[in-house]
Amino acid sequence: MMAFGKLTHWVSLLFLGFAVTLFYIYPSLSSQQSPEELPNSIYDFTVKDINGKNVSLSTYKGKVLLIVNVASQCGLTKSNYHEMNILYKKYKDQGFEILAFPCNQFGWQEPGSNEEINEAVCSSFKAEFPLFQKIDVNGKNAAPLYKYLKSKKSGVIVDEIKWNFAKFLVDRQGSVVERYAPVTSPLQIESEVQNLLGSS
Repeated sequence: MMAFGKLTHWVSLLFLGFAVTLFYIYPSLSSQQSPEELPNSIYDFTVKDINGKNVSLSTYKGKVLLIVNVASQCGLTKSNYHEMNILYKKYKDQGFEILAFPCNQFGWQEPGSNEEINEAVCSSFKAEFPLFQKIDVNGKNAAPLYKYLKSKKSGVIVDEIKWNFAKFLVDRQGSVVERYAPVTSPLQIESEVQNLLGSS
């Protein structure tokens, strides 16, 4: 009986150690707002564009949105911007928008100021879709929009964004319908974009 008690004690300590480890590895998991503390709709958020101007996401009501955390110096940068440009030019007149949010949390691959990022995106990548101010997408300082997106579409193992160019697809009603891994290229989801554009 004493042996069983000792075993239970050690199992409890191991479980506690595991829980504490998770807390320190993923501190933002314990600090994220609960869904009831978040706005009810993506249209309730106001964000700042790359020039510091407030933009209400209600501006995009009725449109299909692809929301992406971007970086200028990532191995995925060139191909993602190239394919996002293709999608945007092809479908923008049908009600499709790409909202790009620079983030420096993954390999420090977006180190520049907002002005430098804007210059790089416009001159090097020729992007014409909306670009917003640099934000955090994970951790205690994560932008409220990204807390909301992650609450609506969880990730694999943990909800945190794993790397640059994670993608969230939002339908015309403002519902987050899908989340894609960073390695999913924009053109791989073209059929999903088409389906949402075709639905009323």
